[in-house]
Amino acid sequence: MSAWYEYRHVIGFEETNLVGNVYYVNYLRWQGRCREMFLHEHAPGVIDDLRTGLKLFTLRVDCEFLAELDAFDELRIRMSLTELTQTQLGLSFDYLRDGAGGPVPVARGHQRIACMREVAGQVAPTRVPPPLVRALAPYRAAEGVPGRA
Repeated sequence: MSAWYEYRHVIGFEETNLVGNVYYVNYLRWQGRCREMFLHEHAPGVIDDLRTGLKLFTLRVDCEFLAELDAFDELRIRMSLTELTQTQLGLSFDYLRDGAGGPVPVARGHQRIACMREVAGQVAPTRVPPPLVRALAPYRAAEGVPGRA
């Protein structure tokens, strides 16, 4: 199995700006979409938990741009687990455009996510749900992940 979860996307006109390349905010949207599809495919119980009080707060997000993208480019977004603590996790995202010679890196990003739960009207940190820990285990970054096993 790969050390990443891969989400594929074909860029549409609505994701480009007047110049014709991809508007920067879409890179962040794709990180969110990749994360959502991971939950849908590998941790549907967490989605149910989100409906009953679990909250996943994105504390930090970044994206470094390496090359431009245009409409109809075929994109792969690869997500890996980079850190896992009792209440937070770190994810990395590698953006690759499909090219004739294979995938070409076009961007990379990171997210820091805190697990929270509403209790008696107050939002407080909570442990990363065990089903999410299990679902993420195969997608640990190659260099290893600090935190619990």
